[in-house]
Amino acid sequence: MKSYRYSSWDGTQDISAVDADDLMDAMADELTSHGDLNQALRNLMRRGMQGNMGSGFEGIRELLERLKQQSRERLERYNLASLVDELKKRLEDILQMERDALDPQRPSSEQGTAGQEGTPSTSGAPEGGREQSGELGQQNPAGQPPEQGQRGAQGQQGQHGQAGAGDRQQRMQFLEGLPPDFAGRVKALNDYEFFDPAAQQAFDELLNMLKQQAMGNMFREMAQRMANMTPEEMQRLKEMLADLNHMMDQQVWGEQPNFEGFMQKYGDMFGPNPPQSLDELVQQLASQVGQMQSLFNSLPDDLRQELQEMLSSAFDDEGLAAELAELQANLDFLSSDERRSYEFSGGEGVPLEQAMHLMDELQKVDKLQEQLEQVGRQGSLQDVDPEALEQILGPEGRRELEKLRDLERRLEEAGYLKRKGDRLELTPKGVRKIGQKALHDIFSRLQIGRHGGHRVDRHGVGIEATHDTKLYEYGDPFNLDLQHSVMNAVRRNGKGTPVRMIPEDFEVFRTENLNQCSTVLMLDQSRSMGLNGCFEAAKKVALALHSLIKMQYPRDRLYVIGFSDYAHELQHEDIPSVSWGGYQPGTNMHHALMIAKEGIIINTFMMEQDPYLMRFIQEITKINRGRAFYSSPGHLGEYIVTDYINNKRRKRIA
Repeated sequence: MKSYRYSSWDGTQDISAVDADDLMDAMADELTSHGDLNQALRNLMRRGMQGNMGSGFEGIRELLERLKQQSRERLERYNLASLVDELKKRLEDILQMERDALDPQRPSSEQGTAGQEGTPSTSGAPEGGREQSGELGQQNPAGQPPEQGQRGAQGQQGQHGQAGAGDRQQRMQFLEGLPPDFAGRVKALNDYEFFDPAAQQAFDELLNMLKQQAMGNMFREMAQRMANMTPEEMQRLKEMLADLNHMMDQQVWGEQPNFEGFMQKYGDMFGPNPPQSLDELVQQLASQVGQMQSLFNSLPDDLRQELQEMLSSAFDDEGLAAELAELQANLDFLSSDERRSYEFSGGEGVPLEQAMHLMDELQKVDKLQEQLEQVGRQGSLQDVDPEALEQILGPEGRRELEKLRDLERRLEEAGYLKRKGDRLELTPKGVRKIGQKALHDIFSRLQIGRHGGHRVDRHGVGIEATHDTKLYEYGDPFNLDLQHSVMNAVRRNGKGTPVRMIPEDFEVFRTENLNQCSTVLMLDQSRSMGLNGCFEAAKKVALALHSLIKMQYPRDRLYVIGFSDYAHELQHEDIPSVSWGGYQPGTNMHHALMIAKEGIIINTFMMEQDPYLMRFIQEITKINRGRAFYSSPGHLGEYIVTDYINNKRRKRIA
């Protein structure tokens, strides 16, 4: 009988934790069926369970369904078709700000602050705009576009307060002559000195955002610094990309790249947690670049090409753009990750930054699903990313994962499992627990009033109580002398309440054993038992009968012999793991009877209705003066356990 202990709430108790006894009960039937402890644990993790008083945990199937629902919600809410249009509108708003600032009808006081309000902004963009030069599209002496922060030797005052009508007209003509496509406009505007500082800042933010998304998270900080890079720093960036591409080429051709030398030279460009190997670096880069690739794959062909041109237009350095393109090709070749596409069907548009965030979330959902599905096959819960699960399902999802990871520890602490190397095994206590569950299942099917040992309080089954008492020992019938037991506790603790009792205080009435017997249970392990669905019932009876004898008839002996093409004795702790069909086809009952003791009475419990076998059993019964019971697998336990108890009673009465 299960007991409960109550205590006051102190905030530390975990009311959602499942009791270890309930966990064992949930696995008992599977262990009886196939005997594979690891498979039983995986199946329990897969389906989850609901315990008593609100306790329980979600199974892997439920977590998978919740992840799929999160993916469906995003796909049914958003639409990527407006992504390109949003970028075009953003650029058009910047150009309109510049046109408004150049409008000669506006007072000069307004022109100096034109576009300051309602400026499109991107989080993470550098503050402030570029200084303005007095010459439109002025080039530096080297013939390269002037660097941000180096333009505008004449300052902003000359443009806003004193710019002449000719300069404004020239700028308006330049804006009117911009190419119609986004990429062409961005490339042309790379050399343009905006009249309005707010428009300049908004354009710089747009460029930086495009560079960051194109380069991925690994180089995101680097992309943010690109706007203020000196020519030397820009050259070092291109050299790093060239060396990285060279190492990837070496790996493709089976050569040994010098990764340590690479990191010594460029390690400062990879942040506080740099990768430790080329494979790790490739995996990190591929994961981040994969977000953009999934975005491309999720777009129609025409929009995909247009977005690629938009992103490429942010790089006015052709050498840098070429190295990035080669890096993308190398990552596609070396990475094993599949760049899947997603079918969005919603009506809500998203900007590019949010679209990339969506790709990140959807890829995490895919990865989590793969990790959880692998657990159901042969994987480990330690391979599931708890941070990613929390990001998608919230803190509750992470708690459910921790509960699943905690199952093995709970069963080990309760003494039902033990670890042997990297394997888990049932302890003797765990074997007894499975037998008790099997016995309980059998008793629960017995009809009330039917003869048998179903769970009611009975006295004197197989033993006879005397008036003498003794200290309780394991295996004794628990016929408690309450008065002496309480007095033992008082003597030990002294005066005062409450009286706290421990097992050493228990005193029980002595009993006289009236009979003792040995039973041999022959378990048919031939393939026909499994194919006909009978082996699980027979194995469950073996566990139940062992549990019954251990608890109520501790002086009796039970031997279990498994047989197929040959016979062998099964130890009680091995019964949960035995299966059928492990030997060559055959039913060698003769060998099993040879192992069993001579002179025993053979009672046969038969679940097969084959006429030939029935005649064979009848002949054995006639020769041995035993009995034959014809049962179905569902009622086999009731026959055997009830017959055992009734036989004990008959011996006592005799």
